[in-house]
Amino acid sequence: MRLLYLIAETWPTHRADVAALFGKYLPRHGIQSDLVTGRTSGHEGPIEWGGGEAILCNISGGQTKKHIKTLLHGIRQLFVADCKRYDAIQVRDMPFLGLLGLIAARLKGLPFIYWMSYPISEGQIAYAWERGLSQGMMKFFFPWVRGHVGRVLLYRVVLPSAEHIFVQSAHMKQRMVERGIPADRMTPVPMGVDLEAMQPVKVDPVFDPRLKGRRALVYLGTMISTRRIEILFDMLARVREEVPSALLVLVGDAEDVRHKRWLLQQAESAGVAEHVIWTGWLPMSEGWRYVRAAEVGLSPVPRGPLLDVGTPTKVSEYLALGVPVVCSDNPDQQYLVSVSESGKCVPYRAELFASAVLQILFLDKESKILMAERGAETVRVQRDYSVIAAAVSSVYFKEL
Repeated sequence: MRLLYLIAETWPTHRADVAALFGKYLPRHGIQSDLVTGRTSGHEGPIEWGGGEAILCNISGGQTKKHIKTLLHGIRQLFVADCKRYDAIQVRDMPFLGLLGLIAARLKGLPFIYWMSYPISEGQIAYAWERGLSQGMMKFFFPWVRGHVGRVLLYRVVLPSAEHIFVQSAHMKQRMVERGIPADRMTPVPMGVDLEAMQPVKVDPVFDPRLKGRRALVYLGTMISTRRIEILFDMLARVREEVPSALLVLVGDAEDVRHKRWLLQQAESAGVAEHVIWTGWLPMSEGWRYVRAAEVGLSPVPRGPLLDVGTPTKVSEYLALGVPVVCSDNPDQQYLVSVSESGKCVPYRAELFASAVLQILFLDKESKILMAERGAETVRVQRDYSVIAAAVSSVYFKEL
């Protein structure tokens, strides 16, 4: 089976549900994907796409040029594609190209599939309102219009007409059912972990003198404003009242320099600045080593219609590495913690996170070992990309 697959992410993509699932594991089940996307300057090197052929165009320039070039490239590839080469056309997170992909598929007599990893239209509208008019009318108006037009196209035309839809989570599937999309045409595909690449047993705890004699709590990921990382500083202050050696390690960074400065100020205000380690962005393998050096992995995901439908990877990564988790009550995180019994899931409030962290820190050694074993087994059985790929491939062969 071969797919023509149009994605919004630029080349090279580090999204595991593209790079690992389609670039590595699905080919083992006989599913190849010709990837259609753009690449920016600085990534002109050799193309190594294990899933099939990478059909790329240069999209260097500003955001407007990027969108226009991506759109034109996608349109061209949709309509020059040889229908005898492909078994289906698939579009990911791009409502307008989804409409054009649907038209091209009908003209060529091919099935059309839509991959929905995020409610992109709603995200664009929310982004426009968050940005406001502070950066000018066009920078507000462009995502606002894209979001509203995309939402109409997606829910009224693209999704109802698709032969099959892959969604991010069971919660997203339920949301789509409420919008009138038939449940039997949707398959949830959560984010997973490439255990073959990670090799958890070979990931050694990092040697960092700053961790010596400390009980580390780790957060791995972005620090954009919507994650509300500042709550973790208040949590740390509360934890340190009972465990003075507690330390927070933040592996990642904020994209906005102003927001990073504000976070530093919040750590100062909470009285924990000298007990927070900021590593910045690290290679994933190095980030995992910091996780292995910690006693608790933290996964705060504030509730809301955009984030509730996601399947955050942090919990799966922590559990795969044998580290108990304290996470917020995102539906998928609740599920993983419930089935693995390897952490605590509570609403994202400083006092509740602190209480959950303390409960884990005060566990005896045997209980922590059991939690580590149960967590790693849950990820191996349910969230390893080799397992996810087997399930996804069966859907492709059944539906196409």
